Amino acid sequence: MFGNPLEDQEMDRVTLQGWKDCIDNAHHFGATCVAGFTGRVRGRPLTDSLPRYRQVWSELAKRAADKGVRIAFENCAMEGNWATGDWNIAHNPDAWELMFNETPDENLGLEWEPCHQLVYLIDPLPQIRKWAHKFFHVHGKDATVRWEVIREHGIFGKEKFVFMRTPGFGDSNWVDVISELRMAGYTGAIDIEGWHDPVYRDALEMTGQVRALNYLKDCRGGDYVGIPAQYEGGDPSLANAV
Repeated sequence: MFGNPLEDQEMDRVTLQGWKDCIDNAHHFGATCVAGFTGRVRGRPLTDSLPRYRQVWSELAKRAADKGVRIAFENCAMEGNWATGDWNIAHNPDAWELMFNETPDENLGLEWEPCHQLVYLIDPLPQIRKWAHKFFHVHGKDATVRWEVIREHGIFGKEKFVFMRTPGFGDSNWVDVISELRMAGYTGAIDIEGWHDPVYRDALEMTGQVRALNYLKDCRGGDYVGIPAQYEGGDPSLANAV
């Protein structure tokens, strides 16, 4: 439910009701998680949204918990920043600290992807180690940072310094990403989010997405291969013995 449930314009009220409807009806789809934006008090510093955030999301968290549903906030800034914005405050680890202090509910977490951190020059891997317990859903999306542009033009010049990419074409080592997620106990899916890559787009969109699917499967270790029954409980080094 990607809107702004913290404000009071007509579409904001529709969004808030939409969250309630999604939570109430998730079970019809076998879903246990609903994702979207936190919302934001428009045009104000991020911290000004916290009282309204607490009011709205404490209630929605209880509603969701009563139905066995978790809520995941996507970590996309939607062109906002700490000083101002229109949609979402859950785009920065400093904001996560503030948010989850306001709402310590165990069923409130994040819909995370490395892309939205790389576009702000944040290293995703240490973030996984610290925050993976709050990752309820992971998007397969990456980014390419053009460091030569940053060194010559900075991040506020006319030249674009970062591009959102399909996994397999960006800067992230997804072997490391998946390894860190697994070591942290994450067992959910990685769902590819396409339609952002500046190269694999238009007629090449599905070529890029299928390549991303195969790449991510390879990064997770390929197809699952179980230990043969005769070796279970025995010496694991014998499992591949010839």
